[in-house]
Amino acid sequence: MRTLIANAAIATVTGEEYASGHVVVENDRIAEVGEGVYTGEFDERVEAEGCLVTPGLINTHHHLYQWATRGMAADHTLFEWLVALYPVWSRLDDEITHAAGTAGMARLALTGCTTVADHHYVFPRDGGDQVAALAAARLRIGVRLHVVRGSMDRGESDGGLPPDNLVESTEDALTGTEAAIARFHDDSAGAHLQIAVGPCSPFSVTERLMSGAAELARRKGVRLHTHLAETVDEEQQCLAEAGCTPAEYADKLGWLADDVWLAHTVHLAPEAIRRFGATGTGSAHCPTSNGRLGSGIAPVRDLLDAGVAVGLGVDGAASSESGGLAEELHQSLLQARQRGGPRGLTTREALWMGTMGGARCLGRADDLGSLEPGKLADLAVWDLTGLNHAGITDPVAALVLGTTPPLRRLFVGGKAVVEDGTLREADESAIARELAAASARLREVR
Repeated sequence: MRTLIANAAIATVTGEEYASGHVVVENDRIAEVGEGVYTGEFDERVEAEGCLVTPGLINTHHHLYQWATRGMAADHTLFEWLVALYPVWSRLDDEITHAAGTAGMARLALTGCTTVADHHYVFPRDGGDQVAALAAARLRIGVRLHVVRGSMDRGESDGGLPPDNLVESTEDALTGTEAAIARFHDDSAGAHLQIAVGPCSPFSVTERLMSGAAELARRKGVRLHTHLAETVDEEQQCLAEAGCTPAEYADKLGWLADDVWLAHTVHLAPEAIRRFGATGTGSAHCPTSNGRLGSGIAPVRDLLDAGVAVGLGVDGAASSESGGLAEELHQSLLQARQRGGPRGLTTREALWMGTMGGARCLGRADDLGSLEPGKLADLAVWDLTGLNHAGITDPVAALVLGTTPPLRRLFVGGKAVVEDGTLREADESAIARELAAASARLREVR
């Protein structure tokens, strides 16, 4: 099957841009990208005049289950927000996670996202099969999914934030993570489902779990992920308990390395930024969530200048209620410029973070993140013909600076997931009803 996307503006993210060009997709791969009219054979033509074609966006940090608790604890700091929501999340079951995960991935697809990294660290004792619920939700929408099998083994009685009934033992956390890898991880070319190892955060897990998780991930050849340096509260707690900053703590435990990407990284000293660059550690930048919780503005300009792979993340929808990934292009640029002036981040750098930066974080830069022949055909066709973008002559600026455009098409492995702004296979109204019912059940007082 050969699909031609014709007469579009094209941003490859590798430096080449075409004012009017074409992309040819053959089966699940990109066969050709070029300027002008394509004269070869094809089976299907997508007319894209007035559109911009980019790689599919890559979400490097999310908590899909939180779609069932949006709007709660609206004026809290991170620690206050967690304390308020943990008791609610302790009632999570696999049906709720499935409904929330389906809704979250639907919203992501409708905003140009083709790959989702979901950090799932809540495993109530009677919560059913949480990872399977997410895997099934992925099939309904059609995006790629990297489930970061999270864990917490430090409850309130040990100085952690989560209630004791929501944490696992260290052994159970590691055993559960290894079982998820064995059951779900696909390391073949073009994989749609992969597993990473992800203890929740230094303030909700023990040093033993942090070290054991790193050993497990490297033994199994999968990637590592956790929250790090998100708030001043976290830094103060780490200094008091470990005598070092969160970045120094991670470094001590072998968590700064080229198989690791870390969420938020808002509060980093210059030396930590240099260590990220020297070790190949990635960063998942979540600007909307950081703003919603008042956590601060990540030093994105400094990280990029140090050679760090910076990707974008929506973060959990309970701290980023819109849940759309294309909006993070816009927010990342605004926050970087609030911190560093108009040269704090360019429109092309924002798009790079949302595509190739994310692919590097997830270890998928060889097959995702740019429009190049031989790479997987994960791409977005943004419709810029409407009122919201009329008259903006630079299509990348229209995408990054303007409102999120509708999608003429969203392809994952050459298969259309979104067509003319609508989910191709899933029923958005049914998904919304399922989510509303799941959210109501989760919030019931028991």
